[in-house]
Amino acid sequence: MKTFLLLIILQALVVPAAPRPTSTLMGREAFEALTTTVVPSVPVITTPTKSGTASGTAQILPTLITQTPQTVGTMLSSLEKSGHPTSAPLISTSIAPPTSTVVASKPATTVAPPIQLDIASINIFQPIDTNPPPGVIGTRPDHPVPRLGIKPQNSPLSTNKFYANFFLGSQTAASWTHPYSLTWAKGGGVTQSWGMVISHIDNNQKVYGPNSTANPVEYFLNPIGIQSLVLSALELGASTALSTDTLTAFSVNVNLSPSLGAPSIMTFPLVQGMGFVTADFGGVTPIIQSGVFFNSVTKSATQPKPGVIKFTILLDDGKTWLVYAISDFGDDVDFTVVNNGLLQATSKFQGVIQIAKDPGGAEALYDAACGVYPLTASVSGDVNGAVGSYTFSFTKSGLPSMTSAPLLMYALPHHIATFSPGTLAAATSLQLTTTTKGQATAVVADSWSFTEDLPTSMGFGPWSPALSQAKLASAAALAVIHNVAISEVSQNMSSQTNLNSMYYSGKALAKFAQIIYTLNDIVGDQALAQTGLSTLKAAFVVFTSNTQQYPLVHETAWGGVVSSASYITGDSGADFGNTYYNDHHFHYGYFVYAAAIIGYLDPTWIPANEAWVNTLVRDYANPSSADPYFPVSRMFDWYHGHSFAHGLYETFDGRDEESSSEDSMSAYALKMWGQVSGSSNLEALGNLQLAITARSLQNYFLYESSNTVQPANFIGNKVSGILFENKIDHTTYFGTNPEYIQGIHMLPLLPSSTLTRTVNFVTQEWNTYFSNGRADAVVGGWKGILYANLAIIDPVTAWNFFTNAAFDPSWLDGGASRTWYMALAAGLGGSP
Repeated sequence: MKTFLLLIILQALVVPAAPRPTSTLMGREAFEALTTTVVPSVPVITTPTKSGTASGTAQILPTLITQTPQTVGTMLSSLEKSGHPTSAPLISTSIAPPTSTVVASKPATTVAPPIQLDIASINIFQPIDTNPPPGVIGTRPDHPVPRLGIKPQNSPLSTNKFYANFFLGSQTAASWTHPYSLTWAKGGGVTQSWGMVISHIDNNQKVYGPNSTANPVEYFLNPIGIQSLVLSALELGASTALSTDTLTAFSVNVNLSPSLGAPSIMTFPLVQGMGFVTADFGGVTPIIQSGVFFNSVTKSATQPKPGVIKFTILLDDGKTWLVYAISDFGDDVDFTVVNNGLLQATSKFQGVIQIAKDPGGAEALYDAACGVYPLTASVSGDVNGAVGSYTFSFTKSGLPSMTSAPLLMYALPHHIATFSPGTLAAATSLQLTTTTKGQATAVVADSWSFTEDLPTSMGFGPWSPALSQAKLASAAALAVIHNVAISEVSQNMSSQTNLNSMYYSGKALAKFAQIIYTLNDIVGDQALAQTGLSTLKAAFVVFTSNTQQYPLVHETAWGGVVSSASYITGDSGADFGNTYYNDHHFHYGYFVYAAAIIGYLDPTWIPANEAWVNTLVRDYANPSSADPYFPVSRMFDWYHGHSFAHGLYETFDGRDEESSSEDSMSAYALKMWGQVSGSSNLEALGNLQLAITARSLQNYFLYESSNTVQPANFIGNKVSGILFENKIDHTTYFGTNPEYIQGIHMLPLLPSSTLTRTVNFVTQEWNTYFSNGRADAVVGGWKGILYANLAIIDPVTAWNFFTNAAFDPSWLDGGASRTWYMALAAGLGGSP
């Protein structure tokens, strides 16, 4: 894909230097003593103003002649590849055919009965375990990535949440809370501020390319670096330090201090979906800056609530922002316009300032909601048969007189679709666009509740929402599958699974587990299945004994289990960045899925291996803060409704995910391991996460022609390619062939694939890219993936492809089998 970088550099607006206090003064008397007169440096017209029943005093600025408002920003149209190796996800090493076929070494024996499920808790988000990882996984206290500015906390640190850029690299990449983004200015940009940049991009600011008139375009992005408003303090300067504390799955506190080690003077409690950007000031002089420049600043003559001082800021781009100041002492607050880019408070201030963007007609709603703000959130849930319910509960703060008011928070489209009636009634008509998730809707409530239909009937075998049960293959069809399975189960499992990559190793283990499941449950050759199962267990022991090429290590700096590859090689991208927490749900999901099949076929295997498998589950999907060894939900983002695959790499377009299908695989693995290991809570969690993921993917990643969430001139791509927090780029990290871009959202083909990939979607995608013989021109393992995916809508053609006598084994990904693909097509109705 043709890439370019359009960088708009505007003349800097230099804020005049001001003397800095030698200490932070606290207390009402100090504020009153230090009230000063702020003198504008440009001619400002002060005039009474009235709009409807509201009145106030407006400070109107002169039109700038020599400076241009910064309204364009920087376009990152190139693909950031830090932490993303360009290796394809397929195991392309040639697989030698077996020199001989295995035979059943003993007659089939009765498999032990499955472990009985325990009773699901009222809240399924219970710890899987609270013990340390198994001793075979060594421990070390260090990690290559420093914990930059993170204050000590007693729980493990999240490595893949929306705020990670605040402690990575330069600390100047944005954090997207949706619909706003926040960025530490760090002395840069038009304002040269040391405060926090607040930005929101409207749809008419999105950039489409590389040919903006194409349909579909290859990408759309949101410009970065636009400093709409910057909330700062006069006391911040070149020695300013940023720190974070109280890192959770939904929230973080971001602090600004005058210097490293000094007490913070501003704290921003950031929560996903927050309706206001809130800053808590600790007795310093607030300033508000703008690189877009102020057109007018109006102080309201009346208070929206007692003790709340309100300002309306109109910027030179025509956008309106509302500012609410609430003093801890009930004092008046005033700002003087110093110049087109600077507002300065006339006194020191202890209290809260809140900022929100008004797209028009929302002022009364913001007025009613101001004075209260979220500190964090938590998720809880339960199941009742095939229906799952879950709730986001927000913890809030504010002056005691205001905390009875419900919070204004923004919900994404997939939230609205499953709101309970009570929560839906709290939704309003106020909407702000997000960067890559459509329109966010303001909801006035302290908690949100949702319901989802759960895929409880889905098991290990072929499954479809449209089928009450899998189709039964004829004896002749089963014989065809059996013949192929005999050959594939005879391949060298050890050499294919003991690789220098947890990702590739997990794929290979899962492949053989599927073959053995097919032999046992579909073909009915339990004796050969048991022989293959013994070989698979031996291959799995390499990992449970931690004797693979790059053993796992429990590092306690961040709190997780990682490959030792980067420690040993010094390569941060080794094994797709596993050591840096990249792609953990992909890598470990395959192991958990393979373990689920092993445990299903031999429940007696589970007790000795449960702790090791659960360690992988806890690393990528720990559901509870009661687990002291792993952060909550490292990979899955409960607000976004899907996982992000990003690790500890600074990125200016935010977190990303490429393979939506491996995301759903990781949830499916939780469901099935929970089922076979007797954990009803984990099975329910997997069912719920899988249902939410399917809905989210169908909104944001997989586009039917009826999709109204993503831009109309993008959905013709049918899939996202790579979805970032700030852009979507129809490409991959390893190439731009259509089979790569579309196929990365197909693999692996599992029973869950029919849940996430609807018949309408697969039909439209096939007709767009692969019909009329185009799939036959594809080479390598991608061809097999395409035809296995075709089984969702045309299982007969898929069956005929995989059973053709001229089938070429090179058409298989080394992490997939012809056996399973035939079984899948047959189960969906493709076999005679």
